[in-house]
Amino acid sequence: MQIKEGSGWKAGYNSEKNKYGAEVIFQGSWDCYEIPASTFNSLSKNMSGSDAERLITETGRRLYSHVNDRCGPPYTVVLDDDYADYCPWLKRKNEAGKTWSEDLTDAAVELFESEKKNREQRRKKREQRKKK
Repeated sequence: MQIKEGSGWKAGYNSEKNKYGAEVIFQGSWDCYEIPASTFNSLSKNMSGSDAERLITETGRRLYSHVNDRCGPPYTVVLDDDYADYCPWLKRKNEAGKTWSEDLTDAAVELFESEKKNREQRRKKREQRKKK
């Protein structure tokens, strides 16, 4: 596992699974992303946190999000169950607050443009659930 870290972010290459992932942390909340190799290679500990966050969020696909801000109770959204393949260091499955249901997560992915990178995999997962 290759790891890079900077202010408010951490990225890794999981050579066993050939997957690149990154975590962005901000004021008690964090998001996990699948990122391309080019993004991983561009990240540097000398980058500002905002530059690294922008690069990760613009090029990556969000996989997992935990929100614990002052706007309401904490909650978690699991957009892709395979997030641990991308960010194996992320051991936060049982954070305080509620985890969104599959149906709520599917609806948010369909509604929000910011989650369009997750639509294809969520639609496939929804079809698999319907077949059971």
